Order: sequence, then C-alpha cells, then structure tokens
Amino acid sequence: MKKFIYIILLILFILSCNRKSFHKPNIILIVADDLGWTDLSYMGSKYYETPNVDKLSQSGVTFLNGYASSANCAPSRATMMSGKYHPSHGIYTVSPSARGLDITRKIIPVKNTENLDLKFFTIAEMLKSEGYTNAHVGKWHLGEKGNYPMDQGFDVNIGGWESGGPKGGYFSPYSNPNLENGPEGEYLSDRLTNEAINFIENNKEDRFFLHLAYYSVHTPIQSKREYSNYFKNKSSDENHNRPDYAGMIRSLDENVGKVLTKIEELNLSEETLIIFTSDNGGIRSISNQYPLKAGKGSYYEGGIRVPMIFSWKGKLEANKKSFERISNIDFYPTIKKIIGHKNKNLKLDGVDLNPIFRGKKLKERALFFHFPVYLQAYNVQKDDGKDPLFRTRPGSVIIKGDWKLHHYFEDNELELYNLSDDMSESKNLSKINKEITTRLYNDLDVWRKSNNAPIPSEKNPKYNQKFVDSLIVLIKEKKISGRLNKNLLPIN
Repeated sequence: MKKFIYIILLILFILSCNRKSFHKPNIILIVADDLGWTDLSYMGSKYYETPNVDKLSQSGVTFLNGYASSANCAPSRATMMSGKYHPSHGIYTVSPSARGLDITRKIIPVKNTENLDLKFFTIAEMLKSEGYTNAHVGKWHLGEKGNYPMDQGFDVNIGGWESGGPKGGYFSPYSNPNLENGPEGEYLSDRLTNEAINFIENNKEDRFFLHLAYYSVHTPIQSKREYSNYFKNKSSDENHNRPDYAGMIRSLDENVGKVLTKIEELNLSEETLIIFTSDNGGIRSISNQYPLKAGKGSYYEGGIRVPMIFSWKGKLEANKKSFERISNIDFYPTIKKIIGHKNKNLKLDGVDLNPIFRGKKLKERALFFHFPVYLQAYNVQKDDGKDPLFRTRPGSVIIKGDWKLHHYFEDNELELYNLSDDMSESKNLSKINKEITTRLYNDLDVWRKSNNAPIPSEKNPKYNQKFVDSLIVLIKEKKISGRLNKNLLPIN
C-alpha cells in the first residue's frame, strides 16, 4: 500500500513539473494593427474573407464588446504590455501630442512619453520569471533602442523597433534594422509568420510566449496583386469596398491559419492559449466600421472597440459569445492567474477574466480612457470624429455597464450615450439624463485624481476661432478633403 501511494505521489509530482500542466500553457498573443471591429467575416462582413480567424472564434470565446485601451497604437500596446493605465506610463499617443494645425488647438496638450519605462514589469518579464521562453515577432512601437523587446523580457526580437509602421512597405527589401531582408518581393506578413513558426518548432518542448504583432493592416495599404485582383471582381458594399485592403486582410487571415495549423500539427492545441485582437479600431476612411461611429484615433466606439478572441482547446468553451465589456488591459491579470504567478504587488489596473471562462459574470467595474492630447483628422470628410478637424480632442471617457460618458477639456463638454440602445453614439443624453451624467462624471473624476491623470488647461495663444469657423465651412461645402496641411494657414 505504501509503495502504491509513493508511486501515485511521484506521478503527481512529475505532472506538476511538466510544462504541459493545466496552469502553465504556451501563450500566443496575436495582435493585428488597425484591424476594425467589423473587418472580419465572423462579424458579418460579406466582402472581407477571414475563414481562419472565424475558425479561431468558433474554437473559443469571442468578446463582442472587447476594447483596445486606446484609440491608437503605441498607448494601447503600452497598456497591454504593462497592465497599467496611461497616467502610469505617460504614453498617450504617437508623438508629438500637439497634432493638427497649431491655430486650431484651443489648449496646450500634455507632453507625450515615447518609451515604455524599464521600471514596468511587463507580461513578458512575468512569464520569463515563470520559466517561459519569449519571442516578439513584428511591430513593437514602445520605444527606441534601449527599450526594445529584449530589454522588456523577450529572449528573441524579430522585426520590433520604434517604427509604428512598415517603413519600407510590405514587400522585401524592408527598411527594418531588426529584420533581415528576404527574397525580393517577399510579403511581410508571410515572413513574420515563418519566423513565428520557426520559434514554435524550436521551443515545442518548452513553455513559450509568442507575441506575434503583425504590421498588417496598417498603412501603406499594400496587398499581394493576385489578392487585390480577386477582390476587384467581388461584390462590395458602401462600408467595405477596397480590394487592396481586403487583400491585406486575406493575407493576415491566411497567416493566422498557418500558426493554428502548426499548433495542431505539433499536438499543442490543448497546451496553448491563443489570444487574437487588434491594437485599435480601423481607419474609417479605409473601412467604415458601421454601426460604430468613427474609427482609429477617435474615442467613439469605432476607434476603440476591436476583435477579441480567447481560445484554448479543452479548457475554454468553444463557440461561446460574450457581451462582457473587457479591454486589453485585462490580458495581463488573466494570464497571471492562468499560470499561477504569485506576486501580489504588481498592482495591475485590469481584471482577471477567468470567471467569464467559468460561466460567471464579472463584478461591475468601469473602463477608463484618458487622452489629454490632440489627434488630427485623417480624412476631414470621412472620419466622423469629434469634429472635421480632429479625430479626438483632449478628453477622457468612462464606460460603465451600458453607459458611456465623454468629457472634453477645451470647453468642459460632456456627451452621454447608452451603448445598448445606441452603439452608434448618435443621441447625446447628457442633458436629458443628468443623474447618470453626474454619477459617471464623478466616477471619472475620482479615477483621474487617484491616478494623477494630467488635465491640460493652458490656453493656446495661437488659437484662432475665426479661422476654425471658416475652415469648417469649407469642409462642409466639400471644398477641402483628405488631410489638412499647413498650406491652409493664413499669411501674417
């Protein structure tokens, strides 16, 4: 009997040490760039084709109210990696913070930080402390040399540097100091996938974390010719109709499929948690996110609501749809709980999502967005942002339950929307429902004060209201389109 007990204990010990234990799966975090909420066929698009992402959705939990923590890339990625809201790391935008024509900005924005400070204990560093081998493949955009992935907990860095886009375009040769050129004409998404698969194969016997951050579908919009030609001959609609953009999505999806296939071939599906998302919403003038308002750079829903899928064969329910409002700030505490990391002093700002995976609801909490800077219009006729001149002006947003409050700092303006009734944010209820407006504003104000969130208030002496009014008239008359430029400034 004693011998039998000893054998059982020995088996349990061996299992507890095995990298394939329940609590310590491999983790693959796939982050697309500028991929909008409706830019997938599982979300109902009849034009874009994403059979592999659809398959991933069917295999796991799809969050239909998943949010990026910011409306543009660097701040969203910084919060995802650090698990901290923006006042902690100071990355609010892609520098500079004073975007747009100087004469059109009413106040002086907060200065922006470009590097994710090394003091932050990133997801990668947390996983490395638990014995994981970590690889970053693709876009980094969290700082210059000295703040690259291998300075932040990754063992391998392929393609990650300070650039927010593929400076040399999507075809080799690339202009990327951390990515060797491939054969002439090689497509960037294909190359990054091949590198990711090599990493998986080389580490299949170890616990690994793969941060696969595609540059796609960030501008420049460059598709393989045969893919864009295919979509030229396909029926489109008023919202989804660019063949080159559709071709980029097809390549992205195709490469996600290659990763999924490799995981299956290596029999790692039950040992691998896969997360798929985008760093922010899609660019509205390229792909309209209707029924959501606006797009990348705006804190209306089109700029922050994104695709979000968690898949782990045998551990997470398949083909489950969740309407919980979650954010990429929640990735860190969720992964921390799954792998059993014991450090209780991390003070992460997100929440653990594992109760959702067990069929429970999260406790009520709010999501916060703080953007004390400017982001100019991408396309004055199509952005549908705060106004024709800016996708976003300095402000904060709180989402609590189905209610969403915007607070803009220039004029202390408030906008209140009920997202369950009006996801298009078309009816401002702030003056009608003053009780909820006051309650949410107070919650937002308490959060800002407790997080030392900077609120800009200094007037911009160069601001010219008459010029702004005349500019908006010209835009409404469609005499100006696309992006604004300094040629519009009056001569002194």
